Amino acid sequence: MKDKLVDLDAAVDLVGSGDTLTFSGVSMVRKPMAFIAKLIQSGKKDFTIIDREPGMDFDILIAAGCVKCARAAMVGFELFGLAPNVRKAVQEGEIQFIEETCGAVVNGLRAGAMGLPFLPVKGIIGTDLVELHEKLGNWKIINDPFGGGEIVAVKAIVPDVAVIHVQKADRCGNASLEGSRFEDVYKAKAAKKLIITAEEIVPTDYFKENPERNTIPYCYTTAVVHVPKGAYPTACPNYYPPDYEEVLRYLKMCREGKVKEYIDEFIRRW
Repeated sequence: MKDKLVDLDAAVDLVGSGDTLTFSGVSMVRKPMAFIAKLIQSGKKDFTIIDREPGMDFDILIAAGCVKCARAAMVGFELFGLAPNVRKAVQEGEIQFIEETCGAVVNGLRAGAMGLPFLPVKGIIGTDLVELHEKLGNWKIINDPFGGGEIVAVKAIVPDVAVIHVQKADRCGNASLEGSRFEDVYKAKAAKKLIITAEEIVPTDYFKENPERNTIPYCYTTAVVHVPKGAYPTACPNYYPPDYEEVLRYLKMCREGKVKEYIDEFIRRW
């Protein structure tokens, strides 16, 4: 198996301006923040970013001016409210925001992972989102061939790059996700390129001895980066919890109009 271990700069080189990106985790859990810091620092932009329930990852990329379009069901900070820079950018017309539903994002990624053109979703006919997504070419109402009436077909989501932060990986790209996996396996398999950032690099024998822990096999992985605390200030289960004080500091600086100052500090950490 090929050695795929690289540094953060080399991993960021795999991303091009204008790419469609998706990131691991949900809200305050396992966001690849170190990678995002380097991505901002690279000066690349015009990204389309897509996820089910992102948080600080989307908010800081949008605040840094890197995004032209965001697709998500919700972007927030749990009990701390909605993502302030996403909301500001949408209200001021700085980005296109495409509202999704959780089921549509999950099944779109699942279709992409399975190599299918679409998968059906129930429960969203009658909402104004159907008309929006039909115009965009993301969804289409079809007839259930088994006589169940109308159903929404969600087009496969195939990101250019998925960046997945994991607890353990080997140099070849085998990766172990501990705790909730969310949609991360679908993202990894759907994307054209997969970048793994890992808290710990383990010998390949770890996966040979514990094959059930090989959540994402090496054949999907383009590059692996060793980044301890790479999800900070979001959580990485079994390694560290979210740093809510740091998240609140970020939100406070956003309210005070100091988000650029925070971003400068954020990218210097890495």
